[in-house]
Amino acid sequence: MNLRATGIIFRRELQTYVRSPMGYIVAAVVLLLDGVFFYATALGPEAGERLSGLVLAGFFYNASGLTAVAAVALSIRLIAEERQTGTQLLLDTSPVRDWEIVLGKFLSALAFLSAITVATLYIPLLILVNGKIAVGHILIGYLGLVLLGSAVLSIGVFATSLTRHQLVAAAIAAVITGVMFLFWELSQIVGAPLSRVFAAFAIHGRHFAGFLSGLLHLRDVAYYMAVTYFFLFAATKVMEAKRWE
Repeated sequence: MNLRATGIIFRRELQTYVRSPMGYIVAAVVLLLDGVFFYATALGPEAGERLSGLVLAGFFYNASGLTAVAAVALSIRLIAEERQTGTQLLLDTSPVRDWEIVLGKFLSALAFLSAITVATLYIPLLILVNGKIAVGHILIGYLGLVLLGSAVLSIGVFATSLTRHQLVAAAIAAVITGVMFLFWELSQIVGAPLSRVFAAFAIHGRHFAGFLSGLLHLRDVAYYMAVTYFFLFAATKVMEAKRWE
């Protein structure tokens, strides 16, 4: 693998996020809604006397949904925009492999999304100052957010590799992500063995529950890494097929 080429693509795409209003809009919306939800559940008049650990788990639960939405929003331009502007042809004729292009673009989106996620750290710190929570709970919760974001970003990269239209890519990514979220709800209402199958493939619910509680299970880490790898691999194959069209 040409790490230098991947690094160049990574830096170019990261600079695009930093310089474009879209990146700041996504960051502002996520940070604002995280703050609003935190106030409503932990500081608002209806909060009551909740344990600090439950407040932190509630924050991670709300943040996970916002992270998924932000991941879709950040990923849909990665390849579709190249086709719209005509710069995809330059990449196709360059000595850079499709896998390196996909990886560089994915890592740039993951870096930007991780920065947004880390920017919410003030919320767990507020809980830590005013209550009693374990630092490990905070770290594991944030690891879960990054892993979930990584999985949804890979879905977005796959969706944006299918079309030149960003709205179509957004719709495809939203549908795939929504179905994978829905798998957990379906697992609760159907009988075995389908319930176990749906639970195993659900992108939230079973696989994110441990991170909410500060419990690290390797099976959950492996699941998110497997989903990320699968959709990045699928995106690479789509790009290889389109290169020869």
